[in-house]
Amino acid sequence: MTAESKSGIISKAREEISSSKAFEYLTKLFDDGIFTEIGAFAKSDDTYTEAAAAHGTVNGMGVYAFAQNADFCGGAMSKAQAAKIKKLYDLALKSGEPVVAFYDSTGGRLSQGTDLLAAYGDILKYSNNLSGVVPQISVIVGKCFGTQALIAECADIVIMTENAQLSLETSGEGASAEENAKKGNAHIITKNADEAVEKVKSLIEILPSNNLSGACVAYDEISADGVPTYDTKPSKVIFDVADTESAVEIQENYVKAVRTVLATVNGVTVGLVSVEGEIDGKSSSKAARFVRFCDAFSIPVAAFIDAEKFCCIKSAAKLTSAYAEATTAKISFITGNAFGSVYIALAGTGAAADMTFAWTNASVSALTPEAEAVIMLGDDFGGKLKNTSDPKAERERVIEAYKNENMTAMKAAENGYVEDIIEPENTREKLIAALDMLGNKRVSTLPKKHNNIYI
Repeated sequence: MTAESKSGIISKAREEISSSKAFEYLTKLFDDGIFTEIGAFAKSDDTYTEAAAAHGTVNGMGVYAFAQNADFCGGAMSKAQAAKIKKLYDLALKSGEPVVAFYDSTGGRLSQGTDLLAAYGDILKYSNNLSGVVPQISVIVGKCFGTQALIAECADIVIMTENAQLSLETSGEGASAEENAKKGNAHIITKNADEAVEKVKSLIEILPSNNLSGACVAYDEISADGVPTYDTKPSKVIFDVADTESAVEIQENYVKAVRTVLATVNGVTVGLVSVEGEIDGKSSSKAARFVRFCDAFSIPVAAFIDAEKFCCIKSAAKLTSAYAEATTAKISFITGNAFGSVYIALAGTGAAADMTFAWTNASVSALTPEAEAVIMLGDDFGGKLKNTSDPKAERERVIEAYKNENMTAMKAAENGYVEDIIEPENTREKLIAALDMLGNKRVSTLPKKHNNIYI
């Protein structure tokens, strides 16, 4: 065979591979559509491997990515595809760079039998070894069923397009993006693959490359909308303190009492958490997972709190443990109420909050206003309700009066429970100062494998 004919064969093969949908995703992801392939011509039985794998830059940062190729055997998982993905994971681990995975597959090559099971197991093992070492982003642009759904869900952030499907069941029942968002499985929903790629780029820009590189810092001119009024809810404040157009909300459609946002604040990547009202089990778990993710990559966490109680002991324990165990910088702002276990778990120095600020209108207490008023006032509490035509209304008035006099931000500051009392419009300024102060925070922990709170 002549050199010319060999070149023709290679060109034809390259053309066949590069015309696939998988190549389209990678071309749109990487800067200028330029990337270096991994296992470019690897074959799976009688076709080219059902996934394309590559390395390139995204907004100037090194990234590894693979995309399942529905044009080759429906993107079905195989020994060859698994080998290519394992090679990519191994390189990502060595170089400490993020992994982006595009899922679009009809399932697995069942003809490969137990070899297919081993392939799935290897990918799960490699993916979990990478967890907490480099950020992993799953992008589901088509079908993702069975074990592949499990692999995709192990990523730090899961993005789904509106028409994608994700389910452990191979039938795909209840697998829509909307359904998965409501269950908390899909963290971000986009209209199409192009929008999903842009969301990945936004995340890569603000996420650290690995667990040793620390939070990202930008040095461009920074602006934000600020915090305008006293009655602003924490769920609005987290967007106001963020740099303009930098906020990416995680699990937006999964419970509203807790909202979680990745953003930059004066150029520094921060995890912003708002906590409002009564915190149920799903809300606690949502916040706990986000805090653990931020801590894994030393991303500072800023919590904004206006909540009175937890509703689920087990999930509250998860959140309390996640926050207490996190060694990244932790800054809390009490914008309204912080009573009992909510204060202790998210704002108290006992749970290792580094800095806690309270708005001037904040209320802080070890107990709810009613419980503390009954205990502290003793017999006087019952006496205040006698000889009144409306005991219920008088009870509420007595409790409110006690709260306004004894559970104030000033009382909390006098007792050392908050560092400072601030006006709402100074929140971003205080957050920036605290981030600067804690920028070099270092904590040595006791040697152990892990705690046992998350089961």
